[in-house]
Amino acid sequence: MDGILIINKEQGKTSHDIVYKVKKILNEKVGHTGTLDPNATGVLPLLIGKGTQCSQYLIEHDKTYEVKLKLGIKTDTADIEGNIIEEKNIIEENLKEEKVKNVLKSFIGGQKQIPPMYSAIKVNGRKLYEYARKGQTIELKPRNIIIYKCELIKIDKSEKKIDFKVHCSKGTYIRSLCEDIAKKLGTVGYMKNLNRVKVGTFSIDNSLTIEQLEKNYQNKDFINKYFITIEQLFMERPFIIMNEHKMKHFLNGVKLTYKFTDDIYRIYNEQKKFIGIGTIKSELLKREIIL
Repeated sequence: MDGILIINKEQGKTSHDIVYKVKKILNEKVGHTGTLDPNATGVLPLLIGKGTQCSQYLIEHDKTYEVKLKLGIKTDTADIEGNIIEEKNIIEENLKEEKVKNVLKSFIGGQKQIPPMYSAIKVNGRKLYEYARKGQTIELKPRNIIIYKCELIKIDKSEKKIDFKVHCSKGTYIRSLCEDIAKKLGTVGYMKNLNRVKVGTFSIDNSLTIEQLEKNYQNKDFINKYFITIEQLFMERPFIIMNEHKMKHFLNGVKLTYKFTDDIYRIYNEQKKFIGIGTIKSELLKREIIL
């Protein structure tokens, strides 16, 4: 198996837990394109077999989340896992639908975001959460992010919660976004639940659970319904059909001259069989992934 499976991750499992489990089920090399917090659920693309070589093409993907924001309480981790460090009243006027919608819309666009202390970002060779656990504070530099959409789903006034959906760039911390939204609503808050529904073109609608995979991994028709091959992954890219002579050189790692645009190309032999992926830069085709 060489390609991608989209797992709908359950709450309480780390991304490493899921990778290990799938590796045991499929008896294949397995990797991922980025972790999802243990308490978060949803889309976790897993790279299977030679699909692990595709990671460099997938790390810049934007993401879409469904979020539950709890207002009136601030925690040291900015999520439900942390200790309460502040409580603040909520002005009822600020929970009106129009007000909340306007606040969410105000975050749309490019901006700088300060990441949470409890994160895996490295400073001086150590992860931020390692400093945080020792009570040490580090001056954090803001990072450039983009919020493409931020839409209200529901307001629960009795529970002091707001459900919203956000489409954002890679590197966006939803915990920080929740705190910033709460601040604009005149209070404090933390991220109570996070469900990732999309990573690039990978949607939760095309995902399967670990339980489904365990039950059906020997059912080829079932697996094929969810499995994304390397060819399918690059289907929107241009292609090159090679004759036998050029193919021999290409497979041996020789760079071939093609006066084509710099891009990623699907490579086929004369029998229209998919061989793998190559990239053209400065009119030279380089071998990347070979099946």
